[in-house]
Amino acid sequence: MASRGSILITGGAGYIGSHCAKAVAEAGFVPVVYDNLSTGHRNFVQWGPLVIGDVADHDRITATVREHDALAVMHFAAFSAVGESVADPQKYYSNNVAGTLGLLRGMREAGCDRLVFSSTGAVYGNAGRDPIPESAAGPTVNPYGRSKFMIEQMLADYRAAYRFNSVCLRYFNACGADASGTIGELRDPETHLIPRALMALLGHVPDFAIFGEDYETPDGTAVRDYIHVDDLASAHIAALELLLKGDAGGVFNLGTGTGYSVREVLDTARRVTGVDFPILEGPRRPGDPAVLVADSRRIQSLLGWRPRHDDLGYIVGTAWRWEQRLGELRREPGRKVS
Repeated sequence: MASRGSILITGGAGYIGSHCAKAVAEAGFVPVVYDNLSTGHRNFVQWGPLVIGDVADHDRITATVREHDALAVMHFAAFSAVGESVADPQKYYSNNVAGTLGLLRGMREAGCDRLVFSSTGAVYGNAGRDPIPESAAGPTVNPYGRSKFMIEQMLADYRAAYRFNSVCLRYFNACGADASGTIGELRDPETHLIPRALMALLGHVPDFAIFGEDYETPDGTAVRDYIHVDDLASAHIAALELLLKGDAGGVFNLGTGTGYSVREVLDTARRVTGVDFPILEGPRRPGDPAVLVADSRRIQSLLGWRPRHDDLGYIVGTAWRWEQRLGELRREPGRKVS
């Protein structure tokens, strides 16, 4: 089958970016991964070429878009640890905001005006609503969320001034792994709940802790909307198809609409794996809201997207198989997992 054209994927060697690269290839496009490999993994680039570069390098972006005649860009390249953003906001504004400005300049100079942007539920701060509609954004409570919200506002200005079309996908807690076992979540240090809990089950995290048991939630622990990474990928394809039809784009939530507390996630991990593990109790982390659950009716209505893997047991199961696969790879003589 002939290719439908190339799609540039910034941060495509990372967790979500690599899953989306696979989905792009399955949709008939050539995924061109653009990554500086500071946190991404070369072996996650399996469905198209890899270009090593930084998004802030607008000249390299321009050259790459032109060389591959990219129809659109999917933008994942960003730092995303909430706690770190509170401790070092300059890192987040420099990389996420200034880096995106470099990307947009490079795209415009190359004549590419379609962008699918990886945003976040962190733009809602302490929204106080469950589920949260797109209209509830701001004020944010951490620099990570602010950096993403700034980019959304930049893209709205670009749409109005330059007819630069974009879709901002505000996804909530991405989790799980591809069923093939070839890609999954791999960070050092790992900060996300599900992989960190599973690493604790395998004995790799001796100090696993619940951060905060005094939230105004049914069991006192934070509540989040957990969405499987394959569902995120399918939503990016739906957004891409929308832009390719000439639509101006917009902002959409991505979630299942169901919230689970930290304790419910840990109980599910125990049930799926059949393994128990000790849990420490820690204070709340700065910048963490009590509840974040998406109202995804807008994307379901306008793009026809719906989550297919919204069972928490399935999500944890795919993540568990990935962690077991990583353990096998680490035990192979001479094998370096990175």
